[in-house]
Amino acid sequence: MAIDWEVEYNNRARVPEHPQIFERWQRDAAAYRAETVSDGRAEIGLKYGASPRQTIDLFKPRGGDTGPLAMFIHGGYWRSLDPTSFSQMARGMNARGVAVAVIGYDLCPQLSIAEIVRQTQAACLLLWKRFGRRVMVSGHSAGGHLAACMVATDWNSLDANAPTDLVPAGYAISGVFDLSVLLHLASNADFKLDEAEARRVSPLFWQVERGRALDAVVGGNESSEFLRQSKIIADSWRAKGVETRCDAIPGMNHFTICDAMTDPDSAMTARLVELAQRT
Repeated sequence: MAIDWEVEYNNRARVPEHPQIFERWQRDAAAYRAETVSDGRAEIGLKYGASPRQTIDLFKPRGGDTGPLAMFIHGGYWRSLDPTSFSQMARGMNARGVAVAVIGYDLCPQLSIAEIVRQTQAACLLLWKRFGRRVMVSGHSAGGHLAACMVATDWNSLDANAPTDLVPAGYAISGVFDLSVLLHLASNADFKLDEAEARRVSPLFWQVERGRALDAVVGGNESSEFLRQSKIIADSWRAKGVETRCDAIPGMNHFTICDAMTDPDSAMTARLVELAQRT
């Protein structure tokens, strides 16, 4: 049976209540920013590049930020959304002693997915230069793709002084790792991918150092293609010597799967903290 690519990859159509979820995200994010700014635990709008979207919002745990450092990368199909809807994703890890950098980036079609990867790498390098610490990178949807890219990056090729394992571990939520599927979608008018470029920006095919770690997590109610994407990255990278996990969380869709990051006592937060402690 032929795959209906548009149905499989159109998450907003699969979750008709997504506008209400997005509104809730904005409210929760604004509340968490206000709380952490009031407590003196946030630095909002740190710049890592020239464009207005190249910013980092840093949220610190109570008692100082000398513990592990994590990053969260938002989704939006590389084409929409921004960090101001995702500040609350730092809440769970902050409560467990982990500082969290929530980053922004420029969007397609104004620039390519490859350039978004480079911007995300620049954000990681800035955090390392400022704090002298490696970074655990998590991300949702498009951010899950970017998180995997950070785990597989050859950091010495970008900065000879950077640690080779600047990002030793990643947590990719509902990501796409083989971007060749985007060639089937109408949205490729914005991505402008051909077969060669799609493969080049697919972390599924990247070399990755043995000993790194990646969790690929997906909602149990997501499409068969999103379930497949998480399984193939976990299987492929495990064969390359990466420590991988693949989990489908029952009852969660492409958007509600993120909610557990806000809960300090959730299993997702516990795993994120465990990975962050490897930095």
